[in-house]
Amino acid sequence: MKNAVGREIPDEILRTLHKEVFQGNHHFDGYVYEQHPTKVRTVMNSGTSKIVPSIHDVLVKCGIKDGMTISFHHHFREGDYVCAMVMQEIHAMGIKNLTICASSLGKAQESLVPMIEDGTITNIRSSGVRGKIGQAISEGKLQGLAIMNSHGGRVRAIETGEVKIDIAFIGAPTCDDYGNMRGIGGKSDCGVLSYAVADAQYASQVVAITDTLVPFPNFPADIPMTQVDYVVVVDKVGDPGKIATGAAKPTTDRRKLLMAEYCTQFVVHSPYFKEGFSYQTGVGGASIASTISLAKIMQEKNIHMGFGVGGLTKPMVDLLRNGQVNCLLDTQDFDLTAVGDVGKPGHYFISGGEYADPFNKGAVVNKLDFVILAALEVDTHFNVNVVVGSDGVLTGAQGGHPDTAAGAKCTIVIAPLLQGRIPAVCTDVTTVTTPGESVDVVITDYGIAINPARQDLIEAMKDVDLPFKTIEELRDIAYGIAGTPEKVRFADRVVGIIEARDGTVMDVVRQVKPFAFDE
Repeated sequence: MKNAVGREIPDEILRTLHKEVFQGNHHFDGYVYEQHPTKVRTVMNSGTSKIVPSIHDVLVKCGIKDGMTISFHHHFREGDYVCAMVMQEIHAMGIKNLTICASSLGKAQESLVPMIEDGTITNIRSSGVRGKIGQAISEGKLQGLAIMNSHGGRVRAIETGEVKIDIAFIGAPTCDDYGNMRGIGGKSDCGVLSYAVADAQYASQVVAITDTLVPFPNFPADIPMTQVDYVVVVDKVGDPGKIATGAAKPTTDRRKLLMAEYCTQFVVHSPYFKEGFSYQTGVGGASIASTISLAKIMQEKNIHMGFGVGGLTKPMVDLLRNGQVNCLLDTQDFDLTAVGDVGKPGHYFISGGEYADPFNKGAVVNKLDFVILAALEVDTHFNVNVVVGSDGVLTGAQGGHPDTAAGAKCTIVIAPLLQGRIPAVCTDVTTVTTPGESVDVVITDYGIAINPARQDLIEAMKDVDLPFKTIEELRDIAYGIAGTPEKVRFADRVVGIIEARDGTVMDVVRQVKPFAFDE
């Protein structure tokens, strides 16, 4: 069956998952449902400590068994130790057929690959699967499916009961003996624990894993004692030095700086750039650079931001400390400056649900004026791919991309025209992760395309001196430089599902064939 972005979704997949095809961003507006109830084990003894001596002991107490669903968060990014240490113990116990429900998986979890290959892990839910894990899934080594959610979509899946977590393991920089967890105050600070909030609320059992036990009460808690069953103290939960890695670092690349300047000029000439505007940027180098250049113009024009939101970086923190933004709403910290600013005046923790869940009574993303996002590919329908590489291999994450794109008044996608020698603007993206109806502007180093559906923005920019082109013109320039790319050859087997944020099916990911670009 074809969905609203023209992707053919196999009927077998829809039947197996009990899913509908994606029918547009607003298909479920006004939808009424009952939130999934969770199990609670009461604690009524005075003076009770929840500390358990080891991960092995807590697994025994939780009754770990074949077929369970267990969850992890990724606030330590490439510095995470918790997922690997828990899974190594589970593997040693001989447990099989697990579903991993992680907010994201990447380089820090590459030790899971042998567990995928031997059937310890048979299904995965995550916003992304980078590196060797993505490669293993794309090669068909996962027995079941990898289902990719946005951050908001993950919360929706948990709270509706579509995903039922048996045990949530939450790495906490600080925790007291009763389970109050915070993302700061210890030796392995990650800032906030926003993406683990839904896990703590709805998992049958919740385990706090910390390397810094602090006196009770560890307030204000990101995750409170009322949701925690056990506490385990380990030597180290993560390496904060690896939080700011890869895309989260500022850029010196001239192409990216050019795109950042184009982006800034577009923002300041748009109708939404006015006192009190709201803003989120991704962590790509060009996105970070655009925030820095925007700050200068805000100062010159004496315009202040009402709020900034999302995964935060130093340039956003600088806006707050310079009095250029009223407050920051924090769901994740992408560098140590942002981590160190958590808890200071104007810097507020929000949960992943408050941030982006489409199935609540109103998420922060719906109040955004601008969001600046990156992309692997954009097509002539303005559909965006942020998960599957040009070789067909799972290599990225939805994160908050579809959530913020759907919510913001002006969604700007920044991508170099060529990713290496591969056109980033193409006729059809390899895999759709964010639908074209959510994307208003595409900025490349060769020009800017405005979605024809946004005639208001086209009219606002008619006298602005920027290199405007149609999306087809950008594609033709890319093809003229690098040639028309050959399509990736896929096998028939579906190995992954791209879920829309409302739980419908946006696209499928098929197993790659060897030598995908050979004749």
